[in-house]
Amino acid sequence: MLQQQNLPPEIKVIAKTLEEAGFEAYLVGGCVRDMLLGKQPKDWDFTTNAHPDEIQRLFPESFCNNDYGTVGIKHEEPSDPTLHVVEVTPYRSEGLYTDARRPDEVTFGVSLDADLARRDFTVNAIAFRVTTESLVDHYDGLADLKAKRLKTVGDPNERFAEDALRTMRAVRLAAELDFLIDSQTMQAIYENNQQLQRISIERIASEFIRLIDSPTPMQGIILLEKLGLLQHIVPELLDGIGCEQGGIHAFDVYEHLLRTLQAAADKEYSTEMRLAALFHDIGKPATRRTGGKTKHYTFFGHEVVGARMAKAILERLHLSRELIDQVVTLVRWHMFFADPDEITLSAVRRTITRVGENNIENLLNLRVCDRIGTGRPKEQPFRFRKYKAMVDEARRDPISVKMLATNGDRIMELTGEKPGKKLGYILHALLEEVLVDPGKNTAEYLEQRVYELVDMPVEELQALAEVGRDKQAEEEEKALKAIAREHKVG
Repeated sequence: MLQQQNLPPEIKVIAKTLEEAGFEAYLVGGCVRDMLLGKQPKDWDFTTNAHPDEIQRLFPESFCNNDYGTVGIKHEEPSDPTLHVVEVTPYRSEGLYTDARRPDEVTFGVSLDADLARRDFTVNAIAFRVTTESLVDHYDGLADLKAKRLKTVGDPNERFAEDALRTMRAVRLAAELDFLIDSQTMQAIYENNQQLQRISIERIASEFIRLIDSPTPMQGIILLEKLGLLQHIVPELLDGIGCEQGGIHAFDVYEHLLRTLQAAADKEYSTEMRLAALFHDIGKPATRRTGGKTKHYTFFGHEVVGARMAKAILERLHLSRELIDQVVTLVRWHMFFADPDEITLSAVRRTITRVGENNIENLLNLRVCDRIGTGRPKEQPFRFRKYKAMVDEARRDPISVKMLATNGDRIMELTGEKPGKKLGYILHALLEEVLVDPGKNTAEYLEQRVYELVDMPVEELQALAEVGRDKQAEEEEKALKAIAREHKVG
């Protein structure tokens, strides 16, 4: 039984306020489910027989901005400075869902029983009356919680016809809670998987990211694939099924990507790291070539192709530019630490400038997850120690314009040059030199070099400043042309 002392004081106040005004008030949905599982809810949701305008009269600081009559009430917890919103929604029944997304008609003021009957899964259809500490469980949600089982309220085909996103939500909840999906519900998901195409990409992306951030994302993606949902979310992953790799890899590309993702989840890494783990080798099926009878596979340029694929996937999901840039960077450069014998300090310094100092640790950690995903338990300690030592040493050397022994103000003082593109080119040309030879990062050398650079034509100076970027672009173009020739495309 849930105890009042486990509830934030404001939740008790909302329940008391509604009931003292003559209305019913029940906590419902995920917050009740999580409390029964011993988890701290992230969100609080009430249902009541009060209508939206009646709720707002009781809570003047509230707001109502959707078609379901949901009223948001601001809520602050003493232990958490973040401002939360408690949602209070009137009891409602819903008409037909002709678009598999939203009800054509919503009726307020019905009974609690009718409200619970429209909910998605039994574990989300348990109501809790705060003032009496009593539960309402018409659909055996408590038994399903105990059995760690996800089951729809009533006919699963009807529930998924109402909102096709529920098919994906079932998989996400199974991954978050480590629950099984009951057989009838699972069959209905498979039979309704095509309906997911009718759901907006933003709603799909939200569920997908929550699955990626769950404790068991590998299990979740396997379920998406088996139930025919993955083809409507990230179909590119399916190309890895049966794509053998050979060498140190015990698994095909698909399983390797999922195991790498799970390794990142086990380490509780960020969303960006998990997505990079999932997509780091997504370019392999498109770039795989074989040496003939030996079945020795190569994947030349897969990190270049993979970065472009990851960018296209994440943009299709309408994710943030910041997240996309970070994931694409990690996918593009994940091969950097593949062979420690070919790594030089100069290359490490240049890589830090390319990926950003805040990403270099992520790149190292991605390498560890990548290795775990091959079927080996952990990164070879001596190799990882070498990588880390080289990164630490490179960080002491100049890796950005800010770390040069001169600056823009000093260059303008010496040469009379004005602020503008040319000044920027001079600084980046100097950086390119010290990335190769940190010993040149002295005021004496750089200021002498400034006098030589300032007299150069702007076009020549720009070429020196962008030599690293141009070399990268040249290498990527070369890789893509080789892939196109091999596969007779383009």
